[in-house]
Amino acid sequence: MAIAAAAVIVPMGIIFFISGLFINLIQAACFLLIRPFSKNIYRRINRIFAELLWLELVWLVDWRAGVEIKLYMDPETFRLMGKEHALLIANHRSDIDWLVGWVLAQRSGCLGSALAVMKKSSKFLPVLGWSMWFSEYLFLERSWAKDENTIKSGLQRLRDYPQPFWLALFVEGTRFTQAKLLAAQEYAASAGLPVPKNVLIPRTKGFVAAVSHMRSFVPAIYDVTFAMPKSSPAPTMLRIFKGQSSVVHVHIKRHEMKDLPENDEATAQWCRDIFLAKDKLLDKHIAEDTFGEQQLQNVGRPVKSFVVIASWACIVLFGAIKFLHSTALLSSWKGVAISAALLAVVTLLMQILIRFSQSERSTPAKPSIVNQHSTNGQQKQH
Repeated sequence: MAIAAAAVIVPMGIIFFISGLFINLIQAACFLLIRPFSKNIYRRINRIFAELLWLELVWLVDWRAGVEIKLYMDPETFRLMGKEHALLIANHRSDIDWLVGWVLAQRSGCLGSALAVMKKSSKFLPVLGWSMWFSEYLFLERSWAKDENTIKSGLQRLRDYPQPFWLALFVEGTRFTQAKLLAAQEYAASAGLPVPKNVLIPRTKGFVAAVSHMRSFVPAIYDVTFAMPKSSPAPTMLRIFKGQSSVVHVHIKRHEMKDLPENDEATAQWCRDIFLAKDKLLDKHIAEDTFGEQQLQNVGRPVKSFVVIASWACIVLFGAIKFLHSTALLSSWKGVAISAALLAVVTLLMQILIRFSQSERSTPAKPSIVNQHSTNGQQKQH
């Protein structure tokens, strides 16, 4: 691990895991003592504490690395963001798409209620995964036979969510790499489907289930497209810890949920068509290096995350000084060894978090099988 990154990773890890464990304890206490009597109150309290934890990672993007997020969308959609329930479908372009989503949610005032569909192993991540579980993220095993009931029950629970929420669904099922693109292209060619250039083939079963169960209480779908300009290196967690900036372009188009087809197969085809359009949009972005056809919205860089991380740092530092003074832990070789071991554990946990985010370590997902005759017929109609 590079020295420059380690100089931030270790102290940041100490702050993150101490504050995170404290928040996890509060979330657990609220889950056991408040949720059985009032799910509404529990969700409102949990939203506050989840945001306090997520803001530490938002600080990394905004203030440590200074990542520039350029948001392209129409003014009316920009006005509605954070004021309504929404299902987000996005391409999975970089290692930190989820974190860019958190930044946009924070700007929209719904960071604490920004949810996502994640792979099951995510919930076992110390602090991060545990907080996601308390926040009602949906965790899947990537097997429809096992996941169908999980999706249905999870979405039904959101029906009475008391404040605006976003539910992010990466329908490609995995992060984009050239190797996965090649596999998707080979599959598309063999199945008689349009061959993608910039996206993977969407897995539509989860999307169809989401639309079916959310149609009555979620008014909008946000079609989100992530892209990287040619002049900027792709953002990664390691680059962010090193303080190396990147630029991310985000294009968002709002669709009314009520306008989607009622039929499941037609809804699946709608999703595939969206990704065909997304592929062409990314072709245009590659040629022009911008999503220039829509207005660029100012997302700013609020100081809230800076205040939160500074507050946590002061609390942890004060607590550490008081603890070391009262225990004299560093006055013996045994105490020094214990302290070194704890630092090693923190470093290892942060390394796990970084490796977990890396796209080359993500598991490929099989594309959903579609009716070739139906799809080919629809292609001819277009």
